[in-house]
Amino acid sequence: MSELRTRITQVQKDAMRAKDQQKLSAVRLVMASLKDKDIAARTQNKPDGISDQEILSMLQSMIKQRHESIRMYKEGGREELAAREAAEIDVIESFLPAQLSEEETVKAVESAIAQSGAASIKDMGKVMGVLKAKYAGEIDMGKVSALVKEKLG
Repeated sequence: MSELRTRITQVQKDAMRAKDQQKLSAVRLVMASLKDKDIAARTQNKPDGISDQEILSMLQSMIKQRHESIRMYKEGGREELAAREAAEIDVIESFLPAQLSEEETVKAVESAIAQSGAASIKDMGKVMGVLKAKYAGEIDMGKVSALVKEKLG
């Protein structure tokens, strides 16, 4: 079992022992999503399930979904539900590696552009592929895409 999977399982056990229902609920959501992804991976001849890089991508997607839910709950005046989503984000983010600073992100984008040989906005996919492979979980791909467009445009 990978280090990330082990850590998720350990956090789940710790939350059970501490009777921290909010944290336990969030970790169970992560485990359920991970199990779904593993089952889908088995149909693609990956008997060990998804890789750590794919897990990090899954976690980022879960965070993105919760940010959208928070926005919708706040628009609907449901502050208690928005607070619950924010608490889930905190738990999910605890599994991600430290995020790169603005300066480090700019350097990573410039490096990826040079590495991929990108010359125009048409090459954005190559640059994003390099960034995703090298910095999974460390940078927000949504924010980085705007930076890549700016550099290539």
